[in-house]
Amino acid sequence: MLRFLNISNLALIDSLQIEFQPGLNVLSGETGSGKSIIIDSLGILLGDRLSHEVIRSGEARAFVEGVFDCQNNSPLIELLTASGIEGAEEEIVIRREVNANGRGRIFVNNQIATLGLLKAIQPHVIDIHGQGDQQSLLSADTHLNLLDAFAGATSHRQVVGRGYDLLLGLIKELEVNRQNEAERLKTLDTIEFQLSEIEQVNLSDGEDVELELERNLLANAEKLVGLCSESYQYLYDDENSALARIALAQRRLGELAELDTRFGPYLDQIANAKYILDDVAFFVSDYTGNIQASTDRLQVVEDRLTEIKRLKRKYGGSVAEILGTRDKLLEEKNSLLHSEERGKEIEKDLKLALDAYQKEASVICGMRHKAAPRLEQAVVKELADVALGAGRFSVRFSASMTNQLAEKLLTLTGLKIDSLSRLGGEIVEFYFSANTGEELKTLKSVASGGELSRLMLILKTITAPTLFPRTLIFDEIDAGIGGRVAEAVGYRLKRLAKTNQVLCITHQSQIARYADAHFLVSKGISGNRTVTSVEQLDNNGRIDELVRMIGGTSATVAARKHAKELLQLQ
Repeated sequence: MLRFLNISNLALIDSLQIEFQPGLNVLSGETGSGKSIIIDSLGILLGDRLSHEVIRSGEARAFVEGVFDCQNNSPLIELLTASGIEGAEEEIVIRREVNANGRGRIFVNNQIATLGLLKAIQPHVIDIHGQGDQQSLLSADTHLNLLDAFAGATSHRQVVGRGYDLLLGLIKELEVNRQNEAERLKTLDTIEFQLSEIEQVNLSDGEDVELELERNLLANAEKLVGLCSESYQYLYDDENSALARIALAQRRLGELAELDTRFGPYLDQIANAKYILDDVAFFVSDYTGNIQASTDRLQVVEDRLTEIKRLKRKYGGSVAEILGTRDKLLEEKNSLLHSEERGKEIEKDLKLALDAYQKEASVICGMRHKAAPRLEQAVVKELADVALGAGRFSVRFSASMTNQLAEKLLTLTGLKIDSLSRLGGEIVEFYFSANTGEELKTLKSVASGGELSRLMLILKTITAPTLFPRTLIFDEIDAGIGGRVAEAVGYRLKRLAKTNQVLCITHQSQIARYADAHFLVSKGISGNRTVTSVEQLDNNGRIDELVRMIGGTSATVAARKHAKELLQLQ
């Protein structure tokens, strides 16, 4: 459920905060006041395109922030946990911002997130149904989604999808395995050459780093000897060395300690300093003895690094990547050498995978056919209440055409299946007739925009508990309807809001009357700038707004009486 929305410097909005309520939230206001900007902001928050062009003129950045209640939303919590997002057990805070230079950032619970994650989150929290979105109802894929939701077959669809992906991978692997012998031998020769080129160099992991360090020491051997010699003299070998002077100081402090015991601890400290300098002097002396000033060795190291650099250009940017390439080539070589044996294994795996796929596809097919009559009855029962009483509705099935993947399977293995699909291999389409005496036809053939809107609302009301997330958004779904039909639409939105949070933009008083929370969106002038503001209306404010929606600017006694009656009747 959407609890809070915060918008800053977006289009006509300078700063706007809305605290939404459970149930039916209605947004109303004059045309052009900015209602759709609010809905667009929610779309942006959950993955829609965000351009710097939407930033309010004169501002450096814009952002949208939303707080969503995710208690008991197990799929969402699992998604966020898998994505490394912490603290998502009760709520998530999504923030999206864009700067004037076009650079944007995304945060989920104050952690940097990706656009892909937002799009993955969206189906779990919000379903936006805007003006014209009813066109999605013309798609057979939408019909199948709605039927599966009604049938409770969503989990079975996931199993069928995984079975399809397994078949797809095995078919591709078998295709590669069945390449002609000449091509196989050619590929094998190429792999053998590449392996030989890598293995001849006999690399060890991290070798290039060690060689770079050795080259640096060899190239600077003379300078290292000089620096070590000077350091040793300053520390130990010179008559005025640090150790000689510390020895003198140590004797003087010893004399002082005999006279005053307070010098005792400092005498110990200077003794420690002497031991430390002794260690440094010993290390410098030992290091000097190990310096190799060998031009021959330097040349060997340079040649080895040049050889490694050549391999990096061909097989990877590091020794580790080159060794990784070698391992992959060995796997490919082994696969090619045993291609016939592997081919038989793949065929066996394919048959098992196909059997499992067909079994699960059969289960989901049975669930769909069993649910179809119930969906038809549920829809027809609702049609009369939205002025489609003469309407008829039907769910029809047809077999998918043989597709390319099924043909490949037949060619490669002789296994026959009519069609392979991630959704189960059949087509579902809704048929409709709005008027008595007219035959049932596909929705795109017979349904008007208004009829589609009402039919979509009916289907959402019926299927929302299983298909749709907890916040459903309707952006002027009431366009083109009025009177009793608008009243029926409002009632269904109210009914839908009993199990889902609903946000609805409307111009119809018959719908607004059902609101659990009514927000007025208005546009005004502030500081010589046009701004959009939102106010949650109290009871008197709702009466005033219903009067405007009923009769325009003239707030007559009759209009106010009618508005009060509308609120009382809900």
